[in-house]
Amino acid sequence: MSGAGGQTLSALQTLGWQPFFADQIDAETLAATPPVRITQVHRRKLHVLGDGVDTTIPPGPAATVGDWLLLDRENPRASRVLERKSLIKRRAAGHDRSEQLIAANLDTAFIVTSCNADFNVARLERYVALAFEAGIVPVILLTKTDLCDDPTAYVREAAAITRDLVVVTLDARGDEPGAKLAEWCQPGRTVAFLGSSGVGKSTLANALSGTDSIETRAIREDDAKGRHTTTHRHLHILPGGCAVLDTPGMRELQLTDAEFGVASVFADIHALTSQCRFNDCTHTVEPACAVLAAVERGEVDAARLARWQKLVIEDRENTETLADRRAKQAGKPKKR
Repeated sequence: MSGAGGQTLSALQTLGWQPFFADQIDAETLAATPPVRITQVHRRKLHVLGDGVDTTIPPGPAATVGDWLLLDRENPRASRVLERKSLIKRRAAGHDRSEQLIAANLDTAFIVTSCNADFNVARLERYVALAFEAGIVPVILLTKTDLCDDPTAYVREAAAITRDLVVVTLDARGDEPGAKLAEWCQPGRTVAFLGSSGVGKSTLANALSGTDSIETRAIREDDAKGRHTTTHRHLHILPGGCAVLDTPGMRELQLTDAEFGVASVFADIHALTSQCRFNDCTHTVEPACAVLAAVERGEVDAARLARWQKLVIEDRENTETLADRRAKQAGKPKKR
């Protein structure tokens, strides 16, 4: 298999192996504990692939889909997780105050939404913030353009989320995914489809792989909502050498440790905060607030400001809560 420049890729490079990971280990360690990549995470096992390795191991390492492990064949639970190039995470859904790892070592995050009732700017901002925080390139994909008279308004709203954000419209069922996404789906790269259920993530993965091996379902006609077809995160290695992550739809996406990502999405508002009279300005009622002044001049949309404030507060509270939990766990005496 050939990569950029026509060079032949090794089995590991086809799985996404890059110098970033190779530089973390020496030849002796490499021979004793071969690198493998997690392609599926189940409750009681991890599915890993490597050079001549295709097996499952117990879920001992604190790892997620896309992670690289140095496989300890004698004691798989002791396998070492290599430093990550990128990581997408969220506060776990529900009342459990814990952190959930979504995916590791992605190059591009395709944020998928439909040109119907699923389209939601606030949710897209959350996904883009996650990608920016992780150092991943975000690309918004607008699917099901056939369901609307003109997708121009959807494109305009999506592109306005932040500067230089790429927005692509396509038909997930045809040949368009392979052609329009080729720039990011190069051999040795890892991409992920993120978004709600029913927006076409699995259909897109099938289109890139040239198969119908991934189950898909139609949306409900009454509210355009989809049903979960992908029940767990699965990293598919395509014949062309690109690794594609298909994910279940996430109904709740609570940010944590995403201060940089939020600031990047709302860079214009973030820049204004340094011009406020008070360092602890909440940008709600204070005099000489540069942000509120920009709203009054029509330079900042009031609804967008409210969404930014909501994400800032949510991220701060979740980050502090999870930090407190980690501190308490670290201070607990070991069970005997």
